[in-house]
Amino acid sequence: MTTETSVTPGPPGEVATSLERSINWRGAFVMGLAGVILVTGIAPFAVQAMGAAAIPCLIGIQVIALVVCLCMGELAALWPHRTGGTPSYAYEAFRPLGESTARHVGGVAGWSYWLGWFPVAPINMILAASYIAVLFHVPLGRTVDPLGGLGSPEGIGVLIITLVGLVGLFIPCYLGVRLGTGFATVLGIVSMVPITLLIILPVFKPSSFHWSNVSGFHFSDPKTAGFAFVMSWLFVMSWNGIGVEGAACYVAECRNPHRDAKIAMTAEGLYGLFIYAATAIVFVAVLGASLKSSDPLTAYTDFADHIFGNAGWVKYLIGIPLIGALMLSVLNAIMGVGRSLFQASEDRMIPKFFSHKNKHNSPDHAMFFNLACALVVGLFGSPVRIYIFSNVGYLIAIVAALVGYFLVRQFQKDKVSPFRLPGYVRWIALAMGLFLTFVYFVGGWGSPDLVVGPGQGHTLFLLGFAVVAVYVPLHLWRRMTDRRDGVEPLGRLPIVVGSPGGIDLGEMKEPHVLDPSHMDAVDMEAAGISTAPSNASDDG
Repeated sequence: MTTETSVTPGPPGEVATSLERSINWRGAFVMGLAGVILVTGIAPFAVQAMGAAAIPCLIGIQVIALVVCLCMGELAALWPHRTGGTPSYAYEAFRPLGESTARHVGGVAGWSYWLGWFPVAPINMILAASYIAVLFHVPLGRTVDPLGGLGSPEGIGVLIITLVGLVGLFIPCYLGVRLGTGFATVLGIVSMVPITLLIILPVFKPSSFHWSNVSGFHFSDPKTAGFAFVMSWLFVMSWNGIGVEGAACYVAECRNPHRDAKIAMTAEGLYGLFIYAATAIVFVAVLGASLKSSDPLTAYTDFADHIFGNAGWVKYLIGIPLIGALMLSVLNAIMGVGRSLFQASEDRMIPKFFSHKNKHNSPDHAMFFNLACALVVGLFGSPVRIYIFSNVGYLIAIVAALVGYFLVRQFQKDKVSPFRLPGYVRWIALAMGLFLTFVYFVGGWGSPDLVVGPGQGHTLFLLGFAVVAVYVPLHLWRRMTDRRDGVEPLGRLPIVVGSPGGIDLGEMKEPHVLDPSHMDAVDMEAAGISTAPSNASDDG
């Protein structure tokens, strides 16, 4: 395993991951808790706006999230060399549609996934900063609005805490995955244990739990109920709920990815389903019509007051775990999607800058890029606005992953993963991918007006498309620099077959390197191609 700090020249390191295998499934699981913790941001917000109708919507999104986790667990065990999680498998999965298509789907998915995940850092750091200011009486200072109409006003005190917190959390990310997951374990225990216990407590105080608030799954305001309203909220919820798949970003760095992929992804999906469903149910049952605020700290404190009574210590009991939870999400937003950019760069779809590693075997340039962008997006101030344009990218990656899983199971039947789901799951994955596509266009288009507020128009949705489109100049830049540096086109590079869980090569025990210019029919079949690519060009 190399620890050089030089740029990785290109794919085809098909057997060992380009990073370092130094964690186990627990490390991947605790990092994936960053997706589970997003419930603190969406559940109060959704329940306050939708009422009990939010419960089936949140549960439905989490069922999709569970399927995504299971499917990505299978692909992670099949291609344990590919880091970066969900979007990184699209390159391999779409190969039945052609090499060029597969590469671009993978590249777009990786860049779109970045747009989906990196804003988690500024969103949650803004919330954590506001809670720190409230709990510890930090002066807020005067209100500023750096981005004008695109953002929301925020106090200088909160803004400073946000920016300092983002830089501080970058440090464990930079120092390697072992330190990063160790830091995440501490934050996970501090946050998820109290939050999990809190939603169980109404069981021990039945008088605080009112099923009448839940029955019928009624809307908080019947005048707002409607198909467009529900679709818009499903669009926003999917950004939060499906985020539990983030654990897949770290499977390639597990010591035994074949086993760890199954455990980490299954546990993440099931735990996420429980937390999201239970949180929505108990919030509606306990608070009912008294839930007036979408702010997580206010909502959780009101919830605890109904159980413990109104006491001054309750806000600290709730606030400190919430701060830990939000900081864990920030940590993962910098680390996890940095690995997705790293893999897209190794696949030679975006600039070489992103495939640089430091001496700790961390993709430092990619993570620093995340930090810089998070510092800028933190100026938006309003988490809700960030939800909209961010999800324009995120759902592209998730849909590509679900459709990609279908293509693998339907058209690449020689690829057998050590963790294999029943065959019918491919049709469920395809149906869910099509459903999310519908939500993407129907719900996403109207979400600024229906979720953020009237008069927002479509600017935030279109802004997301503009950021996704930046992939095109990034890819063209990579092609130009490859030609300038004399890098061989992909079709002329050696092909490595025999990856663990991949092509069945019979008696061949070790990975085998094929020279494209000297391949017989057996070699071409093993490599999964029909014609020798000796004269192939890099067609993008």
